[in-house]
Amino acid sequence: QHKDAYQVILDGVKGGAKEKRLAAQFIPKFFKHFPELADSAINAQLDLCEDEDVSIRRQAIKELPQFATGDNLPRVADILTQLLQSDDSAEFNLVNNALLSIFKMDAKGTLGGLFSQILQGEDIVRERAIKFLSTKLKTLPEEVMTKEVEEFILTESKKVLEDVTGEEFVLFMKILSGLKSLQTVSGRQQLVELVAEQADLEQTFNPSDTDCVDRLLQCTRQAVPLFSKNVHSTKFVTYFCEHVLPNLSSLTTLVEGLDIQLEVLKLLAEMSSFCGDMEKLESNLKKLFDKLLEYMPLPPDEAENGENAGSEEPKLQFSYVECLLYSFHQLGRKLPDFLTAKLNAEKLKDFKIRLQYFARGLQVYIRQLRLALQGKTGEALKTEENKIKVVALKITNNINVLIKDLFHIPPSYKSTVTLSWKPVQKADASQKRASEDTTSSSPPKKASAGPKRDARQIYNPPSGKYSSNLGSFSYEQRGGFRGGRGRGWGGRGNRSRGRIY
Repeated sequence: QHKDAYQVILDGVKGGAKEKRLAAQFIPKFFKHFPELADSAINAQLDLCEDEDVSIRRQAIKELPQFATGDNLPRVADILTQLLQSDDSAEFNLVNNALLSIFKMDAKGTLGGLFSQILQGEDIVRERAIKFLSTKLKTLPEEVMTKEVEEFILTESKKVLEDVTGEEFVLFMKILSGLKSLQTVSGRQQLVELVAEQADLEQTFNPSDTDCVDRLLQCTRQAVPLFSKNVHSTKFVTYFCEHVLPNLSSLTTLVEGLDIQLEVLKLLAEMSSFCGDMEKLESNLKKLFDKLLEYMPLPPDEAENGENAGSEEPKLQFSYVECLLYSFHQLGRKLPDFLTAKLNAEKLKDFKIRLQYFARGLQVYIRQLRLALQGKTGEALKTEENKIKVVALKITNNINVLIKDLFHIPPSYKSTVTLSWKPVQKADASQKRASEDTTSSSPPKKASAGPKRDARQIYNPPSGKYSSNLGSFSYEQRGGFRGGRGRGWGGRGNRSRGRIY
C-alpha cells in the first residue's frame, strides 16, 4: 500500500543534495518491504554510489550490504567489487568493510561477485579484487571459511590461473597456500601440481627468452616452500637437470643486479633435498657432476694442456660450488656407487685431484676468515664487511664438510649441512663446524681465493647484492612475465569494459 511513497523516495535520487542524502538512507531501510521494486531500488542506490558528492557516495556505499538478500547478494558483491577502484581512501575502506560484512552473510555468493570481476572486469578492478582476497581471506573466522567455501575458492582460482601475470600468480599462491584444507600433504601436492602446470615443464626451455626464464624461476620459488619428505620436488629437479643446467651460462634476465646463474643453482640446491625416485637418475647425476667440474678447477701444474695451462691461479667460485656440491651430494645418496662404478678410474682420479686442490684453497680461506672474525661479537658482526665474511665462512665450512664426505672410500653421503642462506637448524655432530656462525641473508656472487689476498679482495661483492630478496627468493618482479602471449603468461581475450552492474 505504500508502494507509491517508496517510489517517491526512489525518485529522490534525481533531486538535490538533501533529497539524495535522504534517499541514500531510506531506500535500503524499506527495501525488504517492496520486493517488486528491488531492481529499481538497487539501480537507484547505484546512481548514488556514483554521485559527484563524496559524502552522498559514502553514505550510499555504507548502506549497500542491506540490499544483499537472497538472489541479490552476488549482484551486490559484484557491484562492491567494482567500487574497489575508488581512489578516495575513506570510500575504499567503506567498500572493504561492506564486502567483509556480506562475506559473513554468504561467503560463496560474495566470492562469486569477486571472481566474476577478476575474470571479466577492468584491470584496476581485477588487481584490487585479487589484493582484497590475498589480504582479507585470512582474517575471516572458520565458520565463514568452511570446507565448501575453500573448495569454491580453489575451483575459481584455477580458472583465473589459466591466464595470469607473474605478480598475480604469486598473490594467488599466497591465497591458496593459506587455505586450511590445503595444509594437508594431499593439499600441498595439489598446489605443487598447480605450480608445475604454470611453469609449463613440458615445454622446451629457451635460455635466451627472459619471459621463459623468469616464469620458471617465479614458479619454482613458489613451489620450494611446499616441498617436504612427503611432497616431492622430482619433476622440478628433473627439469632443472635436463634443461636448465646445460644452458646455465646462456641464461638471461631483465632483473637488474640479479646473478641469474646463482639464483638457479640455489633453487636447485633447495629442491634437491626433497627429490623422490627419479627416472633418469644416472644421466641427470652425470649432468650435475659435469656442471660441478666446470667450477672445480685443476691445479695449475696439473693442467699441462688443459683448461688452466699457463694461468696463475684459478678462481674458486665458492657460492656456485656450495650449491652444486650440495645438490650432487643429495642426489648422489640415491646412487651411491655413481663415483666408483659409473665413472671410469681416470675420471674419478681427476675429480679427487680437483677436490683436493679446492680443499687446499678452502683451508687457507677459512683460516683467513676466522682470523678476521676472531673476537668479534654483536654490533661488530653487523657491519656490511663482516656480514660478508660470516656468510663466506658458512659457505666454505659447508663445502669443507661435503668434500670430506666425498673423500671417503667409498664416497659417503651421510653428512648434513644447512645451506648458507637458510636459517640454521638444530645442529648435529656433522653440522657443528658448518653452523658455527650467525646467519645472514645471502651469499656473495662469486669468490676467488688465494693466501696472499685479504678477505675483502677475495669477496669483493657488488653493491646492493645483500637484500633479503636473494636470500629468501621472495622478490616479485612486476610485469616480468609480459611477453608475446598477451597479458603476462597468456592472452586474456576480450574483456568487457565499463559498468557491468
